[in-house]
Amino acid sequence: MAVGKNQSVSRMSPRQKMINLMYIVLTAMLALNVSSDVLNGFSQVEDGLTRSNRTITARNQALFAQLQEFNQKNPGKGKVWLDKALDVRNNTDKLYNYIDSLKYEIVHVADGEEADIHNIQNKDNLDAASQVMLAPTGGKGKQLRARIDQYRQFITSFLDDPQKKANLEQALSTAPIKTKTSGEISGKTWEETMFENMPTIAAVTLMSKLQNDIRYAEGEVLNQLITNVDLGDLRVNLVNAFVVPQSRIVMRGTKYSANIVLAAVDTTQRPIVYVNGVRLGNDKGLYEVGATSAGKHEYSGYIEVVGRDGSVTRRDFKSDYTVIDPLATVSATMMNVFYAGINNPVSIAVPGVPENSISATMTNGSLTKGANGWIAHPTQVGATCEITVTAEMDGQRMNVGTTKFRVRKLPDPTPFITYTDAKGNANRYKGGRPFPKASILAATGLDAAIDDDMLNIDYKVVSFEMVFFDQMGNAIPEISSGNHFSERQKNAIRRLQHGKRFYITKVKATGPDGVTRDISPMEVIVN
Repeated sequence: MAVGKNQSVSRMSPRQKMINLMYIVLTAMLALNVSSDVLNGFSQVEDGLTRSNRTITARNQALFAQLQEFNQKNPGKGKVWLDKALDVRNNTDKLYNYIDSLKYEIVHVADGEEADIHNIQNKDNLDAASQVMLAPTGGKGKQLRARIDQYRQFITSFLDDPQKKANLEQALSTAPIKTKTSGEISGKTWEETMFENMPTIAAVTLMSKLQNDIRYAEGEVLNQLITNVDLGDLRVNLVNAFVVPQSRIVMRGTKYSANIVLAAVDTTQRPIVYVNGVRLGNDKGLYEVGATSAGKHEYSGYIEVVGRDGSVTRRDFKSDYTVIDPLATVSATMMNVFYAGINNPVSIAVPGVPENSISATMTNGSLTKGANGWIAHPTQVGATCEITVTAEMDGQRMNVGTTKFRVRKLPDPTPFITYTDAKGNANRYKGGRPFPKASILAATGLDAAIDDDMLNIDYKVVSFEMVFFDQMGNAIPEISSGNHFSERQKNAIRRLQHGKRFYITKVKATGPDGVTRDISPMEVIVN
């Protein structure tokens, strides 16, 4: 059945209407008497449906061939619709072939090994369809219903016309069919209505009718896809001009670039673009102008496109861009100065320039880029670090800023004893308050660090001494050669009574800058 491009495919042909009417009449007759004439009538309907299915399949193949032909001529425009058509055809064929396999199973149960769906012997067999399609034996009717439901959702998703979508949903409906009995509404499942106590020939005919509906749905969608191919030919209800700049803020010395396009433009039909009364010298709508002076710059123009009927469509546009002077932002993320001998985190950014196009160098030390930003490592205390930033813009590398930082020596750390509190958390005892003797003896030794909420830098204690006092007030020093408490120091602590105190003095510690320094003592009060 050939269908022209402008013919409405939603209307059934007289032949299709006749087939549907025969199906309804024969089904009604079946409820009264399964005579040989009725069975032969079903055979005639089955033959008609089979021929109709072949015709619809041939029509759908012709529609698919149109999409293939268009894709060969214009792959950029046709491939997306051909891919959708392939998906539709594959899903339709899978369901169609699955129904074919169910038809064969029913005939095989009715006729045995010599089963032939085109020449059914036991047409009046009332058990074969129920045995294959209904529980508790075959139960494949429920599987078929699920696959039809999935296919219905899939196939209707391609349609924009609400009426066509409603027609397909009705044709492929598997909703339970309800009838009134004794004044009360009672219903059976879709598969029970279709196959319970149904003669073999009637069940096969019903499935052929379902295949007919599936091919019909496939054809509707293929027609929709062919229609969608032409949407790019300016047959839309709204066409506007758009300016798409790479950036509306550019730096002096660089270029301002923008694409001026027409919405729903067809790449096979390039528009003509005029900016400030001058036609662009390219067919891509690319507008470039040198950014020679800072400030806001406006421009306007129009787009012309020739339609298939020779008429010219014109759309005006207006836009602007801002030129700024080169600017880089450099800031120390941890402090306002650099400290010598350690890694100082630095944030470097240039507005409108990606990070991979930014480079920077530094005097009086080294500057490296890591995964979380830049790291400055100055060397000489008292000198100045100067960071110079360059950025690549429009293929040229430009100097976009310089920032200076003072370099200071790291402050002295504070000594402390690391201990674990009752909740299992690690804490630092820095002296000047009572401290449990058990916590002192459980600690391994003395640590040191800078932890003033700006810096958090650990130091390694090289040596220290503890000064105890006897009953006569004489000072008794106990020296440790490392950062651990010596056994003599621990014994002296064990002998101390509640309220007594001792001092940790002559503490030497080495920082990440490699400098060993003397740091302040601490007083320990034994609790």
